[in-house]
Amino acid sequence: MPEIIAGIEIPDSALVRAATEVTRQAADDPVSGDTLFHHSRRVYLWGMLKSRARGIEVDPELAYVGGMFHDLGLTGKHRTAGQRFEIDGADAAAAFLREHGRSEAEARDVWLAIALHTTPEVPLRLAPETGVVTLGVETDVLGLDLDQISDADKRAVLLAHPRPDFKRRILHAFHEGMADRPHTTFGTMNDDVLAYFDPSFRRENFVDIIQRNAWPE
Repeated sequence: MPEIIAGIEIPDSALVRAATEVTRQAADDPVSGDTLFHHSRRVYLWGMLKSRARGIEVDPELAYVGGMFHDLGLTGKHRTAGQRFEIDGADAAAAFLREHGRSEAEARDVWLAIALHTTPEVPLRLAPETGVVTLGVETDVLGLDLDQISDADKRAVLLAHPRPDFKRRILHAFHEGMADRPHTTFGTMNDDVLAYFDPSFRRENFVDIIQRNAWPE
């Protein structure tokens, strides 16, 4: 039987079970891994709750993969040195969906969901399976529009997937996943995290890049 939390179904399918296992196996250590796992499940649940409240139909399997893979790029098993952590997770999710028989269009929607989940506004103008991840992330990390979820649903989600000391732990997970590739944070909100943990961190400046580039003027 499928698991139901706050009225949202966790599909009882081979794809969903495999996605859960991938996320569990990606845990680098018992603390950060557990934090990322529960965060990812909450992202799925919050996103589905908010989509339902808006009358938006979302493929639950695709939404689940988007939620479970969205931070995989922060983990040692899935991160690379040369690109944003969001793209690492997006690449892993798209490959996973293709391997499980989903279409290129479906894989692309989930790729966009993860690649753009730290880019405000844009995902909500795209497919429901793209926007649902942003809705979940904005709820769990930023606390946006919490009044749109009933107290009973909040309690049910947090009972299943608690968030002890979550604000501190997720910031540390972000830092650990990006500190060795600071150049990839340019143009995103992620450089805020590096600046918070490392006073010597120097952000790239968009104006400086324009003014100092190779064009002879």
